[in-house]
Amino acid sequence: MTALFALATSLLWGLADFGGGLLTRRIPALTVVVASQSVAVVVLGAVVVATGGWHEAGPQLWFAVAAGAVGPVAMLSFYKALALGPMGVVSPLGSLGVAVPVGVGLVLGERPGFLQFAGIAVAVVGILLAGGPEFRGAAVRRQAILLTLLAAFGFGAVMALISEASTTVTGLFLALFVQRVTNIAVGGSALYISVRRGARALPEDGGLRLVRLSLPALAFVGLADVAANGTYSIAAQQGPVTMAAVLASLYPVVTALAARGVLKERLRVVQAAGAGLALVGTVLLATG
Repeated sequence: MTALFALATSLLWGLADFGGGLLTRRIPALTVVVASQSVAVVVLGAVVVATGGWHEAGPQLWFAVAAGAVGPVAMLSFYKALALGPMGVVSPLGSLGVAVPVGVGLVLGERPGFLQFAGIAVAVVGILLAGGPEFRGAAVRRQAILLTLLAAFGFGAVMALISEASTTVTGLFLALFVQRVTNIAVGGSALYISVRRGARALPEDGGLRLVRLSLPALAFVGLADVAANGTYSIAAQQGPVTMAAVLASLYPVVTALAARGVLKERLRVVQAAGAGLALVGTVLLATG
C-alpha cells in the first residue's frame, strides 16, 4: 500500500507541476498559486464540514500550518530559480528535497534493507537525470543554486510535515484544509506586496477574463496538489518514510512524460535514461 499511494503521489504532483508550468506561461506565478489554492480551500472546506473533520482539531495541526507556510516560499523560490536558469540544472536539483523526509525516516530508526538502499540510490539518480541536467553551457548563477536548494529543502520539509499532521482520514482532510488556508495567507501576502512594488497580478493579455477562463485548469492544479499531499501522508503512515519519500519524488519523470505526450517535447537521451533508472529503482524499492 505504501508503494501504491506513493506512486499515486508522484503521478498527481507530476501532473500538477505540468499544469502549473503551462499556466505560469500566461498568468503570473503568484496568481496561479493563490487562485489554485483558493479552489482547493473551497472544496476541502466542504469535505471537512461533511465528514465532521473539525472534531479532529488538535496540536498536530501546527504541522499543517508549518507546511502551509513553507510551501509557497519553496514554490516561489523554485520559480525564481527557473527564471534565472538554466532550467536544465535547476529542475533536477529541485528534486533533492527528497533527502529531507528520507533523513527524517533514518533518524527515527528506519533501516531499509540492501535492495531498498540500492533502490533509493538508483531512483534518486534517475530523478535527477529525468530533469535533463545540462552538463555544458552557460555557468549557473550562485543565486539560482541557492534559491533551488532553498526550494528543494522546502519541498522536502512539506513532505515531512504533512505526514505528521494527522493520524486519521478525517483528520487528514482538516490538516490539508489548514495547510491550504495558510498557503493562501502566505501567497496572498506575497502577491499584495509584489503588486505594491509594481508587479502585475493579472496577465497583460486577457486580464481577469483569462483567469476566469483558466479556472478549470487552476482547479485541477490545486486539487491535484492537495490529493498528492493526502496520498503521500497515507503512504508515509502505512510504511517506511524512506520508501514513501523516494517513490513520491518520481514526479519529474511524470512531468517530462506529460510534456512529451501533450506538448510533443522530445525527451533528451539523459531524460530517457533517468526515467529508466527511476523505474528500476521503483521496482527495487517495492520488492526489497
